Amino acid sequence: MTALRRPPQPMRLENLRASCLRRPVRRSTLPRALFVRSFAAQRSLKAASPSSSTPSSGRKHVTVVNDDGRVRWGALSKTEKVARTTQQTFNLGIVLLGVVMTGAVFALLYTEVFSLDSKTAHFNRATDQIRRDRRCVELLGDSKHIKAYGEPSWSRWARNRIIASSTEKDRWGTEHLRMHFYVEGPKNQGVVNIHMTKKPSQDEYEYKVLAVDVKGHQRIYLENADAKDTGKSSSKFLGVRWW
Repeated sequence: MTALRRPPQPMRLENLRASCLRRPVRRSTLPRALFVRSFAAQRSLKAASPSSSTPSSGRKHVTVVNDDGRVRWGALSKTEKVARTTQQTFNLGIVLLGVVMTGAVFALLYTEVFSLDSKTAHFNRATDQIRRDRRCVELLGDSKHIKAYGEPSWSRWARNRIIASSTEKDRWGTEHLRMHFYVEGPKNQGVVNIHMTKKPSQDEYEYKVLAVDVKGHQRIYLENADAKDTGKSSSKFLGVRWW
C-alpha cells in the first residue's frame, strides 16, 4: 500500500523574508570596471595635456642646469618651458660667440701672416733679399746661416720675437709702413730698417728704404727710392736730358 504524499504547503511570508535576507546578493562588477577605466583615461589625458602647469610624477623637475632635452616639450610645465628656453638661448649665444671669435682669428691670421701685404710677408721677403745680396753676405757670413728675428725678449724662445713696426697715413692719403728687425750671421750682426709706402692709387706697398746697418761698417742700401728720384731729377734740366 503506497504512502500518500502530502501536497506542498505554501511558504509562509515570514519564512520567505528570512530566506531572502540570508541569501547573499551578487552585485554586478560592470559599473565598477567602467568607473576605473574612466578614471585612468582622465589621468592619462591630464598628464599628456600641454597646458599642464605641474611636472608629471616620477621624473625630476627640469631646470636650466639639469635639462638634457629628454623630456618632451609637451610634457613640460610653464616654469620648465621657461627654463628650457633660457638654456637654449644661452647655448645659441655661446655658439654665435664662438663663430664670431673664429672668424676674427682667421681674419687676423690672413692680415698678419698670409696676406701679401702682411708684416710677416714683408719680413720674409726682406730677409730673402738680404741673403741674396753680395755685400750683406760679405759682412754677415754664409747666406745659409744668416738668421733674422725681432725685438730682444726675456723669453727663452729667442727667435720667436715681435717684429717692431708702425703704420701711419699722411695728409695726402699715402700709407707709410716702417719696420726694423735684426739679422745675425757667422761673422757679424746687423739691424734692418724698412720704410715702405702705398699711395691711394696703389694696391701694394713699395720700398722707399731697405737698409742694413752693421756696426763698424757703412750702411748698405738694398732699396733707396730717394736716391733713384735724385738721380732722375739731376739728369734733366728744363725738361731736357743732358747726359
